[in-house]
Amino acid sequence: MASLILQALKLYWRTLFLLIYPLVLLPVFLAENTPAFRCLYVVLLMAGYWVLEVLPLAVTALIPMVLFPLMGILSTKKTSLAYMKETNMMSIGGLIIAIAVEQCNLHKRVALHVMKIVGCSPRRLNVGLCCVTMFVSMWISNTAAAAMMIPIMQATLTSLEEQGIIAVYGTNADRDQLSYPTEANAEENANRKPTKITMCYFISTAYAATIGGSGCIIGSGMNLAFKGLYETRFPDSPGVEFSSWMLLNLPIMLVTMFFVIIWMQFHFLGLFRPNSDDAKKIKIGPEGRFIAKSIMDQQLHELGRMSFHEICVGICFVLVVLLWFFKRPGFMKGWTEYITDTNTGDATIAILVVLILFLCPSKSEFIYSLSKDESKRPKSSSPSLITWKTVNQKMPWSLLFLLGGGFAMADGSQESGMSKMIAEYLRNFGTLDKHYVMLVSCATIGLLTQVFSSNIACATLVIPVMADLSVISKIHPMFLMMSSALCCGYAYCLPVSTPPNAIAVAACNMPTWNVIKVGSGILVINLVVLFSIYPFYGNIIWDFDTYPEWAV
Repeated sequence: MASLILQALKLYWRTLFLLIYPLVLLPVFLAENTPAFRCLYVVLLMAGYWVLEVLPLAVTALIPMVLFPLMGILSTKKTSLAYMKETNMMSIGGLIIAIAVEQCNLHKRVALHVMKIVGCSPRRLNVGLCCVTMFVSMWISNTAAAAMMIPIMQATLTSLEEQGIIAVYGTNADRDQLSYPTEANAEENANRKPTKITMCYFISTAYAATIGGSGCIIGSGMNLAFKGLYETRFPDSPGVEFSSWMLLNLPIMLVTMFFVIIWMQFHFLGLFRPNSDDAKKIKIGPEGRFIAKSIMDQQLHELGRMSFHEICVGICFVLVVLLWFFKRPGFMKGWTEYITDTNTGDATIAILVVLILFLCPSKSEFIYSLSKDESKRPKSSSPSLITWKTVNQKMPWSLLFLLGGGFAMADGSQESGMSKMIAEYLRNFGTLDKHYVMLVSCATIGLLTQVFSSNIACATLVIPVMADLSVISKIHPMFLMMSSALCCGYAYCLPVSTPPNAIAVAACNMPTWNVIKVGSGILVINLVVLFSIYPFYGNIIWDFDTYPEWAV
């Protein structure tokens, strides 16, 4: 009987948790039935569902739509409006532009060329992979960047192994072509023992994707979640501009990536340890470098010459970046100020370029429409640079619900007074030196985000509290809120912490203990770099020493 019960629990634990957890949380607001505690009940309920993923993340994000009106926290109208803010529109525009870049393989071409330039020795190739993944991840999702780079890396490692230059797995019996785990090869993958060079390449790609996502405001959903939460909580603030975000976070990203590469190569490839076994195993010589270069040449050959489609998408991509950056660059008058006095957000620019993508043809045959040579005239109209069918298939619609659920939770937290209530409990903590408050808050959030399967979910829980703590403690809101938001992205220690981690670990069968060891070092590096740069460099951009009037 006991074994049957255990078997049933194993199969249906998610359903049981779904039913029992809300009942367990009832004392949260039954003891003190106020809007703040009712909101706290919903927040704890969603946090539990998000951490254990008993429902899809996007479905859990819809809970406020039901519970906020029924529990008297926020009206249906106000809750609904939270699901489609300006940040959601910017997210849609940015994702469509990223899909257009992916569809024409422009990002892959750029990646291969950069890797060839960097070099093809194991250490240089690792640096090239990290740098390219980081750069690509600034503009497309972290998951897509990791998923794009891993097949390139797989082909390179497999070819080097076939030539007997390196070992991808620990024993000859285990050496086989790398592949993503499937039902057919699940048992085989479970027995593989990746070598250190294999683990270094795979997990460093995942970390580079996560770090790169912080460099640009459209690089990850978590950045957009912060933008929406900040501008909703402080509507009279200057907001989070594309240029100011990049001006601050690009140097932090580059410094972090530099030390992360050093740590990864020290840990896995014997950097600074020339006599170690790890260092000896990566000495591949000219033959190995030639093979790696040949693989990249072959993949570039398969891509063919740069098409009209790629060129046009590349121009649109550069256009949107320039328009975002020079909208209000700070050192000169922004281009929008010459056109209108109305506040023009980043979402308007993103949607403008999306319209261009839908308007421009993807083939150049249209220029021969009036040609006298009938053979050159197009026989049918050319599809646009991006089609709605492609967008519908590749758009991660769940991200919009996840952002909306987070904004609804933040609105409910503010309306009900929940975040202010929690901040009041932290009032004495907030009276300490602001640098100490930031240090403790960021370190705590950095540990907390390791167990959340969604950085956005973690951000929507902690950022509203940081906002109210800033107001109570008379600290510039950007000082605590952005640093906390960045720490929500420092999820390196578990395979389930982020999708890039999960992709990399599953592809090479990296043991969880190794992820924890190397990820803990990466977390420390991120926190040290953040504490060393953000309070001082960020002060130049936002004047953290002054409490702004719009925050009162």
